[in-house]
Amino acid sequence: MNAVSHDWPEVERRAVPRPANDPYAEVVVGGIKTACVGRERMAQIMVDDCFVARRTGKSPKLVFASNGHAIAMAANDAGFRGMFEQADMVHADGQPVVWGSRLAGTPIPERSATTDYIHDAAKAAVAYGLKVFLLGATEAANAACAEVLRQTYPGLQIVGRRNGYFKREDEDAVCEAINASGADIVFIGLSVPLEYEFSVRNKHRIQAGWIVTCGGCYNFVTGDYKRAPGWMQAASLEWLYRLLREPRRLFWRYAVTNPLAAWLILTRSHA
Repeated sequence: MNAVSHDWPEVERRAVPRPANDPYAEVVVGGIKTACVGRERMAQIMVDDCFVARRTGKSPKLVFASNGHAIAMAANDAGFRGMFEQADMVHADGQPVVWGSRLAGTPIPERSATTDYIHDAAKAAVAYGLKVFLLGATEAANAACAEVLRQTYPGLQIVGRRNGYFKREDEDAVCEAINASGADIVFIGLSVPLEYEFSVRNKHRIQAGWIVTCGGCYNFVTGDYKRAPGWMQAASLEWLYRLLREPRRLFWRYAVTNPLAAWLILTRSHA
């Protein structure tokens, strides 16, 4: 079980403003069952789950992100779809997922992009004394992200970090490092589908409250990757902004996945 400070039970009592078993609605969007939660509720659930894991030693919850790319991959790849079915929570990383939930009649209150949620998680971690581990990206991006988060959120305990350049045979050592750190929240930024594969494969070896896949969000935290203007995000055009910035890398991905994802959201969304 994770090492914790002596005063965490008092913090825990303040951290549970709702019953621990309070359910949330789910809706199928594009074939993926997705949680109907906003960013604040998601952070609240994270805090509760982390304290439960501290008390009981239960395996961490897997928290995956649904967007057009994931929806298209899940439709085309049974193995990828099976990984999503093992997630404890799938949140709406993309605005089209929010729109699809409205079409299905069970609306998700807002988009919870991982690039935003990592900041929500950091704030909650400071407020309730939770510890964070950052796994993934290059060494430079990982280190810079940790530094930016520490400066932005004084008191944030980033108790460990490691870049994403390791082999399958190194995973024992990676999991041991996470466990030795006492982390409550583990962010996994290994790109798709590697981060999902790692999370599912190692869930029962990692001692933490939440494992959150986060793609390239470390680079967004540092400012190396730029977010689209707010109006483009609200209009589900963030993909276009990224395409204009990196046409060679992203053209074929979006040319294939966007039409398929749109069709799946229209035809495979239901309460």
